[in-house]
Amino acid sequence: MHNFLPIAYFQNQFVPFAEAKISIATHALHYGTGAFGGLRGIPDPNNPQQILLFRLDEHCKRLSNSARFLHFDLPADKIQQVIVEFIQKNKPTFSFYIRPFVYTSDLGIAPRLHNIEKDFFVYGLELGDYLSPDGVSCRVSSWHRQEDRSFPLRGKISGAYIASSLAKTEAVESGFDEALLMNSQGKICEASGMNVFMVRNGKLITPSYDQDILEGITRNSIVTLAEHFGIPVIERGIDKTELLIADEVFLSGTAAKITPVKQIENYQLPKVRPITDKLRGKLVAITENRDSDYQDWVYKVPLN
Repeated sequence: MHNFLPIAYFQNQFVPFAEAKISIATHALHYGTGAFGGLRGIPDPNNPQQILLFRLDEHCKRLSNSARFLHFDLPADKIQQVIVEFIQKNKPTFSFYIRPFVYTSDLGIAPRLHNIEKDFFVYGLELGDYLSPDGVSCRVSSWHRQEDRSFPLRGKISGAYIASSLAKTEAVESGFDEALLMNSQGKICEASGMNVFMVRNGKLITPSYDQDILEGITRNSIVTLAEHFGIPVIERGIDKTELLIADEVFLSGTAAKITPVKQIENYQLPKVRPITDKLRGKLVAITENRDSDYQDWVYKVPLN
């Protein structure tokens, strides 16, 4: 059962969440022609009349770029303006997740992006830990990640998440918490909705952008933080066998934050994770506005 924020942004106005409804004939519902973002908001521990958002500008820019794949011109500053006002109207007092969504809103049946109405809405819900902070078990999915030549993977296109959904359910129904997907090159590229990192011999390794991954904002932040700590970062393809003997493996994303992987299939991974812990501690401190190094990553929304 989800606890949704009471106010949503829908059809260019703020309305009660319960009144924000679409038709069963909505084009995007049938063809996956939508794109979404996701970001967390938390009350400032030092100022309850202020909400903290992590890298709001990057989230808005990515959604604006995703909208371009749908032939929808939605400026990043417009998205940001709506999100800020959305928070100020809801005045949340708990940690929450924001879901902005762009989509083809026409009531048509022809699969197309031209000569069709588009729209944009925002809603939110209370959200704690998406995955266990103590670590998760993973299996390598029988489903593969789509290829960039057949799908615009640099956008968070809703239709792409059928593969994620299939992989996640396959993993859970076979006794695991999460799925790892391979790409068409046979390399591990992503989890169901998270980027993947591993540590080997003191180096942080993550799939590069040419591995059909989403350009994750948390991923980008972790690479920057690793460089801040002087941890060598290598971006390249990752083989399954490397993960099985890695010193540390973790997943990253807006919902997952940094989540350690404790098991991959029947292989147990080390319980001591110094690099994961260091990066996670730094990232949490930044998002809670307790770190002076990356204050420009935190957007502060006043509630009064």
